[in-house]
Amino acid sequence: MTTTLDTGTSLARLGEYIGGSDSAATERIYEGDGRRISRRRDADPRYQRDLSDVMFLFEDVMAGSRRAAITFQESMSRSDFQFLFGDVLDRQLLGAYNTMPVQWDTTARRGRVRDFRTVKRFTLDGGKGVLGKVGELAPYKARAVTDGAYTYSVEKYGAEIPISWETVVNDDLDALGDLPAALGLAARRTEERFAATLYVSSTGPNATFFSNGNRNVINPTVGGTGVPINPPLSVTGLQYAMQIMGQQVDSDGGPIFVESVVLEVPPALEVAANNIINSTEILAATGGGDGTGNDQLRVMNWLRNRVQVRVNPWLPILNTTNGNTAWYLFASPGAGRPAMEVGFLMGHETPELWMKSPDAVRVGGGLVNPEEGDFEHDGIRYRVRHVVGGTLMDPKLAVASSGLGS
Repeated sequence: MTTTLDTGTSLARLGEYIGGSDSAATERIYEGDGRRISRRRDADPRYQRDLSDVMFLFEDVMAGSRRAAITFQESMSRSDFQFLFGDVLDRQLLGAYNTMPVQWDTTARRGRVRDFRTVKRFTLDGGKGVLGKVGELAPYKARAVTDGAYTYSVEKYGAEIPISWETVVNDDLDALGDLPAALGLAARRTEERFAATLYVSSTGPNATFFSNGNRNVINPTVGGTGVPINPPLSVTGLQYAMQIMGQQVDSDGGPIFVESVVLEVPPALEVAANNIINSTEILAATGGGDGTGNDQLRVMNWLRNRVQVRVNPWLPILNTTNGNTAWYLFASPGAGRPAMEVGFLMGHETPELWMKSPDAVRVGGGLVNPEEGDFEHDGIRYRVRHVVGGTLMDPKLAVASSGLGS
């Protein structure tokens, strides 16, 4: 059944909110210049009913109802309709953004910042060493706690999408129907790409973060005699990566316990990674490594309980040198020592949609619907804004291999 909008009743009620006695308590979504302001009027049940009517109507238009499309276009000619329709698009943008799977948070901690100024993230290392004996009436020995600081600032990202008035009229709003999903995907992609740029460069894994000095690369210098250099992804290579991560110590010289890890690979290694993690058994040599000949053990694949596979399509795009062979191991960020953090501006933690206010005025006066376009070209302009930032933090919770074997 097609739901239609009683435009006369709904828009008349909306007019009360915008210019009548309720305007102080029930505010617009968009001011004349497109600014988003407080949504206290969302609590008004009358506005919610009107908004629900518009959303149902818009869904019917997207479903191909000609009757709904005609009603919708007639409604759009009413100057006040823009405020309800703006809320519909804004909610659809957020809905599309939230349905896109988040991947970066499996390897990075989510943070929040107050403004665009540089923020510091402090960490404490130490104080977890084994307690020493204290003799009778003897003083307790003080132990050092090392503090560290990491800084970053969030930045603004965005884009503008122009749509012609003819497109809106001729395509029965299909262009606007696709807009929220497209912008939601763009915002999520921005987050994923930004997170990857923290630890990936055009020449391979970030050489400052992944280094011999940080002891988080795979080679004999870090892992000891017999450890290969940058091994390809395999059970043996993963064994060395987990060995190296497990040998990291805190400032007291004590072990850093890692309960679960994330194996991050490019699409080219997706099959290999999932075959390793999802195999039912592992054929292993008695002393570790791949089993050969009669020197084999058949063991249940315990890796599936410790390792989560993440396929990151940005890796070969950002790393143009060995992006199809390089692989990474991260400790899950919930353990308290995240390898990195991705932060968002408080109050602006999701993408926001804006509309250009028209610069035209009707002969005789009166508001002009933004969907009518600007004065010069009949152009309709939407803009999306997203604010994100981040930093690398603890290199002890990550290991990387270029996968080149050298």
